[in-house]
Amino acid sequence: MAWAIPLFLGLMGIEYLVARKTGKNYFGFSNSVSNINIGIAERLLDTFTIGLFYFIYDYIHQHFAIFDIKSSVLLWIALLILTDFIWYWYHRLAHEVNLLWAAHVVHHQSEDFNYTVSARITVFQAFFRMAFWSVLPVIGFPAAMIVSVQLVHGLYPFFIHTRTIGKLGFLEYIFVTPSHHRVHHASNEKYLDQNYGDVLIIWDKLFGTFTVEDEEPEYGLTKPLDSHSFLWQHFHFILEILYTVKQTKGFRAKLKVIFGRPDYVDPAIRPKLEERFLSKNRRKAGNTDRLQHYVAWQVGVIIMVLFFFLLFENYIPIFAQICITLVILLTLVNSGAILEQRRWVFHLEYARLLIAFIALFYCWPYSVLLLAFAVVQLPFFLYRSNLERGYLRLLYGRAN
Repeated sequence: MAWAIPLFLGLMGIEYLVARKTGKNYFGFSNSVSNINIGIAERLLDTFTIGLFYFIYDYIHQHFAIFDIKSSVLLWIALLILTDFIWYWYHRLAHEVNLLWAAHVVHHQSEDFNYTVSARITVFQAFFRMAFWSVLPVIGFPAAMIVSVQLVHGLYPFFIHTRTIGKLGFLEYIFVTPSHHRVHHASNEKYLDQNYGDVLIIWDKLFGTFTVEDEEPEYGLTKPLDSHSFLWQHFHFILEILYTVKQTKGFRAKLKVIFGRPDYVDPAIRPKLEERFLSKNRRKAGNTDRLQHYVAWQVGVIIMVLFFFLLFENYIPIFAQICITLVILLTLVNSGAILEQRRWVFHLEYARLLIAFIALFYCWPYSVLLLAFAVVQLPFFLYRSNLERGYLRLLYGRAN
């Protein structure tokens, strides 16, 4: 998991250079940062969930397996095909059932389409996928086989999130290609709800959801999100469902909102929610070079922290792991809030430093550290307002 980070970042960098060399502008700064931030969160939280998924698969296999499947070449191939088949139906239902779409919608929010979009997956989606794939241990596949195939199966989709690769000849008839997946991510009406496959395109052809790319796709949601807030990107559709359920009368009608298609969610609700949760104190203006450099610096440092955290996870005390996780998540929220030019990022900066100090003091409980921290706190409490104004002026070029 740790070494996947520099590998994928390297491939993103190569794609960026290829796009620039051909004169294509496939990378927007804010979109790319948002995509990578969501990927950081998912990769971070995977450290706590993968073991849980393995335990669940193993428990189901031991208590409910119909067959006792042993490892062999043919069964590994069969498991890969079954995994891809289950993915097709999970993916299709994730577009047709609001409860599942609430987790999957994050993957489709980017208005760019490049390798950074492949990172745009939430841990919520991982839990739903796990529920679908739980049928595999019931059939009799051991947990080790399932998790191994999931890791291999999960690598392939990275390479199909690109506009730098055209059509691939006869491969278009067998595998999901970048061309096929561009259709899936498009918001053009003719492309909606098409090409759900992950590795093999045969499922789409078999079940009538295949469409060829024959015009330039437009990417993102049919109603653009217009926000780079880390929290809003994750929770906006959950709120839309809850508010629609609240205003819907009748138990069956409420269930229809939760388990029905996205069409059942009132489209008039999002503007009201945006007015309530986004519009206040948000300055919509172009990002300055200084702001972009600061955000890029934060993301770069957090990627390095995540890399070493994953690499040495077994040697880090659990309390320190929790503190590192909180610092990373606060930084991701902070980056999105800075792109939105929010005032309250100052308080996130302080919270992040506070947690980092607590983790440091836990590992090296020296009195001098506690004294140094107390000394640093004094000017913060005495001159908080001045510090906040100075910070905002330095960051945004304004103090209010």
